[in-house]
Amino acid sequence: MVVVEEARAVRAEDTFDVAALDHWLREHAAPGSGVEGLSGTPEVKQFRGGASNLTYLLSYPERELILRRPPTGTKAVSAHDMAREYRIQSALAPVYPYVPRMVALCEDEDVIGSDFYVMERIEGTILRSRIPPQLGLDEESTRRLCLSAIDRLVELHQIDPETAGLRDMDKGDGYVHRQVEGWSERYRAAHTWNVPNFERVMRWLSERAPRDAPHKVLHNDFRFDNLVLAPDDSRRIVGVLDWEMATIGDPLMDLGGALAYWVQADDDRLMRALRRQPSDAPGMLTRDELVEHYSARTGLQIEGWTFYEVFGLFRLATIIQQIYKRYHLRQTRNRAFRHYWLGVRYLDRRCLGIIRREGRRPRGPRDRTGG
Repeated sequence: MVVVEEARAVRAEDTFDVAALDHWLREHAAPGSGVEGLSGTPEVKQFRGGASNLTYLLSYPERELILRRPPTGTKAVSAHDMAREYRIQSALAPVYPYVPRMVALCEDEDVIGSDFYVMERIEGTILRSRIPPQLGLDEESTRRLCLSAIDRLVELHQIDPETAGLRDMDKGDGYVHRQVEGWSERYRAAHTWNVPNFERVMRWLSERAPRDAPHKVLHNDFRFDNLVLAPDDSRRIVGVLDWEMATIGDPLMDLGGALAYWVQADDDRLMRALRRQPSDAPGMLTRDELVEHYSARTGLQIEGWTFYEVFGLFRLATIIQQIYKRYHLRQTRNRAFRHYWLGVRYLDRRCLGIIRREGRRPRGPRDRTGG
């Protein structure tokens, strides 16, 4: 059974000229995409799940398409690059069959007020905070779904960037250090008076940054609301969406970022308040079990996991704070963001707690991160 994600009316601040979009799309769609055969102008609705780039449903009588564009307001440096996101998915399509088929890229902001791209919609179910009961997933089926999800990440990390035509995205050695420095700069730029400065955490990460693992293709936002479950088998993942932050680098950084979102059943009340995916459902693996499964599937010896865990949580705090600052500066009126600063404060405490526990624990050979 497919549980169709509900798209709603477009928020007033996110509207655009639909007729202009339709006219442009018919002239510029990729050959063979079938856009020239569509009738009328599309009905446009907006998906509400994302908090960064905006995602719309374009419903023609014959088929449905997806449009992605940047949010209104100030953009974070290097974020919301539609051409980059379009190019990555186009390059991955021959070697990673879970990316949507690209239809058209527009870099002319005069069309709808920003650059954008259009892609085909992958049919299936996208999970949010809970598993819909209509899917009929018992504990064993949920475990198989969980393993299917992590296996899609493993498959991505096994792709050779050069084979995919993405080698030029690799900036060479020092990826981990660059990430620590870059996200630290982003956090400081997004800081507001009501959140901690994270300086202790940033200093600890800078001091403990390990040497890079072999560089692979990273998704960098891998979680259930970016995955599409098969229409005929909800235990199977058939689509991976939202490639905004994809890059080339250390795959353990990608795993750490994914598990920052992984709220499990025995987490404390405040961590559970951050949950946006059904990672605590009966049958789901714990974070430790996911790391073990990833290590077994990849053959990668995972050392110094605490660094990747703390970095993932700090990175998540920065993403949340960047979104909150847009609300703080009234660049968006989306009230869903008004309490995000509380999550940032909690993540600071959680990072510091993990660091303190790590400082008390005797270190052995598996804990050396190098650097």
